[in-house]
Amino acid sequence: MSTNFSMVAAHSRRPAGEDNIFAINNAAQQAAKVHGADKVVNASVGALLDDDGKLSILPSVIELLKSLPAVEYAAYAPIAGLPSFLEASKKAVFRDQMPEGYIEAIATPGGSGAIRHTIWNYSNGGDYILTPDWYWGPYKTIAEEHGRAIATYTLFDEKDQFNLQSFADKVEELLKKQDQLVILLNSPANNPTGYSLTNEEWEAVLNYLKKEASSPEKKITLFVDIAYIDFAGETNECRSFMKQFGGLPENILTIMAFSMSKGYTLYGMRCGAMICVSANKAVAEEFKAVNQFSNRGVWSNGTRPAMTVLAQIFESPQLLTQVEKERNTLQQMLSERAEVFLENARKANLKICPYKAGFFITIPCSNPEAVTKELQKDLIFAVPMGKGIRFAVCSVPKDQCAIVPEKLAQAIAKFE
Repeated sequence: MSTNFSMVAAHSRRPAGEDNIFAINNAAQQAAKVHGADKVVNASVGALLDDDGKLSILPSVIELLKSLPAVEYAAYAPIAGLPSFLEASKKAVFRDQMPEGYIEAIATPGGSGAIRHTIWNYSNGGDYILTPDWYWGPYKTIAEEHGRAIATYTLFDEKDQFNLQSFADKVEELLKKQDQLVILLNSPANNPTGYSLTNEEWEAVLNYLKKEASSPEKKITLFVDIAYIDFAGETNECRSFMKQFGGLPENILTIMAFSMSKGYTLYGMRCGAMICVSANKAVAEEFKAVNQFSNRGVWSNGTRPAMTVLAQIFESPQLLTQVEKERNTLQQMLSERAEVFLENARKANLKICPYKAGFFITIPCSNPEAVTKELQKDLIFAVPMGKGIRFAVCSVPKDQCAIVPEKLAQAIAKFE
C-alpha cells in the first residue's frame, strides 16, 4: 500500500505534527520527572500557575460552579447563549466604558470561537486577514482552516511604540485588493509581547480606519482580542479606549472577543462571547442572526454551567467584589514576576519587546530555535517564534524569573 495515499480532501491535506507549544511543555514535564520540578523552568504554559506549578484558580468562581444544580449541567443552553449570560458578558467586557451604539452578543467557545466566526462571516474566501507581526499562532491556523491567509504589519516602530505607518500602509494595500478586511488586534496585554496600545494610539488607528471607510464599498471589521484584559491593569482604566468604538461609520464594525478562560480561571469550560458595536442597528441585528446561524452550523450549543456562573456573578455585587478581590491577588503575583524579569533583563542588557501587562514577555532574536535549544541545556523551556522567544511569566515563579534573563542573554550572544 502506498504511504502517499490519502483519503483527506485536498483542502485539508497538511503536514502532521504536534503543536509546538504543547511539545515544549511535554519536554519540560519530562525533564521535571528526571531532574526535579524545582530545577526546571517551564515558561511554555499559557496559563497562570502558582509557585508550585499548579493552576491558579479563583475559589469563589469554582465554588459557584460546583454549587449549581444538576440540571444546569445537563440542560442545553440556547444556540445564541443564555440571555442572562449575554447581558453579563457585555458588563464584563465594558464595565463602566460602554461605547455608544448598537451592541449585540453571541456565545462562543472562548475567544477562539469568536475569531472563527469573525473570519468566516466578515471576509471572503482567499482574503487576507491583517494582524501584527507579533501574533498568537492560532490566528494563522484558523485563517487557513477557512481558506484565508494572514498578512502582517510591523507592530513596533523605532521608538518601541505602535507602528501606525506600517499599519496604515498594510491596510491601504489590502483594501486595494479586497473590499472586505478583517483586522485582528490583540490589545491590551498582547500575546506574545505584553504590549497595550495607548488611548492616543487607539485614536490614531480609528481615525485612519475612518479615512479608509470613506469609500462606502469598503467594509472593515476590527476584531479586538481582549483575552488578557482582566490582567492588564485597573478595571476601568485598561478599558478606557473602548469608548472610542462609539459613533464609527456604519461600514466599520467592531467585534470584541470575551473569554472566561483567564479572567475567571475556567480554561477548560470553553466559554466566551463575541460582542459587536455598530452605529447601524441593522448591522448589529445582522451580526446576531448570522453568528447564531454559525453557532448552529459549527458547534451548536455552548457550555451552560459556565454561562450561568458569569450571569450569577454579575447579578450579585457582593460576589463580583469577591471575584475581583481574588483576581487582584493573582494579578499582583503576575505583576511581581514581570517586574523581577524586567529588572534583571535591564541588568543583563537583554532586549525585550515593550511590555506593559499580561502573561508573556517576548525577547526578539535572530535564531530563536537555536537559542531555545541552548536554554534547554539549562533546563529552561521557552517557546521559539518567528522573530524571537516567548517567555511565559504567568507560569514561572518569581525566583526563577530573576535568573532567566542573564541565561537568555548568554544564549542569544552565542548565536549572534
